Amino acid sequence: MPVLPAVLLGRAVRLAARVRGGGASAMPGYLALRVEPRFLEKTISRIPLGVVAVSGSNGKSTTTNMLTAIFREHGLKVFTNPSGANLPQGIASAVLSEVSLNGALDADIAILEIDEAYGVKLSGLLKPRTVLLLNIQIDQLNRFYEPDRVAGMLHTIASSASEAVVLNRDDDYLAALGRELYGGTDASISWFGARPELIAAAPHGIASATRFSAGERSAPPEASVTVTALDGPRADLAIGDDTASVTLPSRGLHYAIDAAAAAETARVVLGDRFRPELVTRALASMKTVYGRGELLKTGDGDDVEIIMMKNPASMQMNLDSLEETPEQVFLAIDEGTPDPSWIYDTDFSVLDHADVVSGSKGWQLAVRLGYSDIPVGTVEPDLRKAVQRFLALPRTKSGRKTMIVNYEQMMLIRRLLGYSDLEGRDGE
Repeated sequence: MPVLPAVLLGRAVRLAARVRGGGASAMPGYLALRVEPRFLEKTISRIPLGVVAVSGSNGKSTTTNMLTAIFREHGLKVFTNPSGANLPQGIASAVLSEVSLNGALDADIAILEIDEAYGVKLSGLLKPRTVLLLNIQIDQLNRFYEPDRVAGMLHTIASSASEAVVLNRDDDYLAALGRELYGGTDASISWFGARPELIAAAPHGIASATRFSAGERSAPPEASVTVTALDGPRADLAIGDDTASVTLPSRGLHYAIDAAAAAETARVVLGDRFRPELVTRALASMKTVYGRGELLKTGDGDDVEIIMMKNPASMQMNLDSLEETPEQVFLAIDEGTPDPSWIYDTDFSVLDHADVVSGSKGWQLAVRLGYSDIPVGTVEPDLRKAVQRFLALPRTKSGRKTMIVNYEQMMLIRRLLGYSDLEGRDGE
């Protein structure tokens, strides 16, 4: 079937949602796929340089954003699924925003973030030339149960790559996956990572899941791109004989490792066209992916830093990246986190108080903080009231207020603050 009916229906739904003032939605993509189940294959597969698939437990959106910026700085036209719309309907919605009526996308290459579970099917449909895998960490227990299950998913995704697989050499699961792939794939295998001293200096390392069946760990593979220095939101990357000093979207070793992953993937794909200095230029001008240390302005001119906690690893790494105790703290968690018991494994010691705690599971979070003797000012389950109360607090000396929230609460808070610029979202 031609893609025209799917494109027309999807665009009509997008337009109707905008006219009604609706927020982000993956419904246009969902309906396009119902009309033409091969919609993604028939559109994305026509892109000349093919697909780079980005997956892993954490860092997918940021790394996809970085990689897109690097390719664009090298002069390529890139199609991507912005803001982490990483399920089939979200990717289809992203296609609808750019595809022509005959199904053509004006792009040289596609950089696609894909969900670990849905990536098993998507990688078979989209047949990526390159697969980048970031990490395997303790993730959404209600979906993935245990890291071994995720490792199997990512193995399938990696096996679909026709030209290259790029892996994190400091992740035991991915190091093992790389050894398993050697000799079993025609794709090249390369690595990125960080200096051991930087990982050791992080309070909780890089939060990779423990691979209990690994036995004694083998020597890590040699990385082609390595994080060699980190100073707040700046990092140095050793890229072969060159060094690229880069600006990160926010503080934290995890962001520096994402940058190394993006640089190595670009190096592999571009070959002789790759220029390390363009990595520096690309990341310097890149916008922060929403909710990942994003700074938003309030009506009173305050900066609100939004830090998203998606799972135990992302929560811990973001807390570890705080350079000092925040002056004002807002915490929120709701039903988007079905089982919040993992907060009892989280080290909250960087916080000395919480001004406002919110969300339908806010009381559970407040109890957890109580066990660590961290005082809580107010528990207000109603998010709108809680945000109003938090913003009404006196201005901080630094002019910055800190909000640490789960994904669903982050989306609502952005809208409450007047930022309704997201489309095609369907979760991670």
